[in-house]
Amino acid sequence: MATTLRTRRLVLATVVAASALLLTGCAPIGNTPTGNFPGFPEGTEPSGDVTGEPHAAWVSEGDKIAITLFGSSTCPYIASTINVVKKADEGNAVSIEVPPLPDQPCTMDLVPHTTEFWTPQDVTTTKPLQITVLDQTIELPIKSYNPGQDTSH
Repeated sequence: MATTLRTRRLVLATVVAASALLLTGCAPIGNTPTGNFPGFPEGTEPSGDVTGEPHAAWVSEGDKIAITLFGSSTCPYIASTINVVKKADEGNAVSIEVPPLPDQPCTMDLVPHTTEFWTPQDVTTTKPLQITVLDQTIELPIKSYNPGQDTSH
């Protein structure tokens, strides 16, 4: 009987440890981009005139934040990291770092280029999010729920 109880405890401990590892592996971790591409995220093209100012959008049902920056098509601005500046209960703000452009000739066009990040766990989609990027602060409104609309890229 003692051997059976000991075996059950060992099996239970193994299952709990394996479950914890699996859950940790599924959690979005890190502050580096999940992807980048020319243009705007699908379904988030701004209406009206595009001024070249940074744009932000919730994508993948709020699981990700897309930052669209304008610049040369041959030397696009590509964001490199996202950092929480103020947690959700302290102001809900992030900063986006963008490395300097390479020292090379670039075309003189002005086109959008988007970088996507996992939404940091310390911010919320239920409050406006302040985003500082390229010395500008933009406000990403509360994530609205649009059933049937897929804004994932």
